[in-house]
Amino acid sequence: MLTRTPGKADDARALGADDVVVTTDDTDLARAAGTIDLLIDTISARHDLGPLLRLVALDGTLVSLGWLGPVSLETPDLLIGRKSLASAGSGGRPRTQELLDFCGERGITADVEVPSAQVATALRRLAANDVRYRFVLDLSDLSAA
Repeated sequence: MLTRTPGKADDARALGADDVVVTTDDTDLARAAGTIDLLIDTISARHDLGPLLRLVALDGTLVSLGWLGPVSLETPDLLIGRKSLASAGSGGRPRTQELLDFCGERGITADVEVPSAQVATALRRLAANDVRYRFVLDLSDLSAA
């Protein structure tokens, strides 16, 4: 698992990660360079793909799923190691249902917090990096008025 936050390493291992790379730690990045065959990038904000591509192994692939805006990269990050950069659009409802069915059949779940419709609290906690690990806002308790 890749994380910016060292405090998430124990949680990642408890959830089954074999290894944790802290992307803000240059020593960790150097240790993991060229070791990942398939890296799925779900970062939802603009970010540099270079450090992620340098983690990808020979003939490996970085799949970008999170950021949907323009990207730039240094071509040597792709050329050195014959790496590929791939992406996938939304699978729509049928593919999402297939994914949910696959997870349900195998007992794969997600750890989420559901802070109800407390949007202001959720935004404050997001800004403070105090979310373990995703928020799902439940708006069902909002009045219809």
